[in-house]
Amino acid sequence: MTAERRTKVAVIGSGNIGTDLMIKVMRTSEHLEMGAMVGIDPASDGLARARRFGVPTTAEGVEGLVALPGFDDIGIVFDATSAKAHVANAARLQPLGKRLIDLTPAALGPYVVPAVNLDAHLDSPNVNMVTCGGQATIPVVAAISRVAPVHYAEIVASIASRSAGPGTRANIDEFTETTSAAIEQVGGARRGKAIIILNPAEPPLIMRDTVFALVEAPTAALHEQIRESVGAMVADVAGYVPGYRLGHRVQITGIAADQPVHTLLPDGVSRPTHQVSVFLEVEGAAHYLPAYAGNLDIMTSAALRVAERLAARKVQP
Repeated sequence: MTAERRTKVAVIGSGNIGTDLMIKVMRTSEHLEMGAMVGIDPASDGLARARRFGVPTTAEGVEGLVALPGFDDIGIVFDATSAKAHVANAARLQPLGKRLIDLTPAALGPYVVPAVNLDAHLDSPNVNMVTCGGQATIPVVAAISRVAPVHYAEIVASIASRSAGPGTRANIDEFTETTSAAIEQVGGARRGKAIIILNPAEPPLIMRDTVFALVEAPTAALHEQIRESVGAMVADVAGYVPGYRLGHRVQITGIAADQPVHTLLPDGVSRPTHQVSVFLEVEGAAHYLPAYAGNLDIMTSAALRVAERLAARKVQP
């Protein structure tokens, strides 16, 4: 594809996520071209790198972006700031016809997890990328849900403390609320819960995620279907997040259908259920961030996949 047919994008937020996203666009994208890097700190490393790469920059936030000479040519804007900032950014940019991909937990637009529901939201003006924990675990919940009803799904995302910047730490409440809601709305669980752990271990460990799902008394045959479904979904996600993988074989309590655990479900009724446990690892591609920062890499990789699909769709004859 020639550069003339590429869609120009802007990245708001010159921190770790925004800078990694910029580098991914420049190194790996077939359909996108950097049109601007936007920050509020003139001394940030992200803005400095963008200037060295010849990318137009501004340290005046979204108003500086609107004032840039090439603003009209930008079709897609990634927002890698904070949930609060995204509300203001969206209010300014959406009326100007810009497509927004939100990497914050603001959740103004529909939740999008590329391997699960991207096709359903290609016309949405503002899509929300949920959270790093959501991108890692919701595909697994959805994979289980397409085989058997999931009454409850709980996810635990463990990330290196070093990879949790000010934005992540300021949005912990939004992380749990947004991820829990998306487990239900995108993953298909009747009830969802999300937990995040900032692991202070040194040297830093890669991102690890655990999914626990209560499924109502599947047969032994359904157990294998669940494993196959999860395996296929993991392969789909790994197609755009190469470091995404199963840590262990999918575990299901009670190999026979007559060995379930009786669980008090959200509707107040005790039913026989089996627990599905899935253990995941996410290693980053180390384009800009360290390899242990898989939590940030999965967000930028998922957002890039969305933008690529939007741009490819735009240029199709």
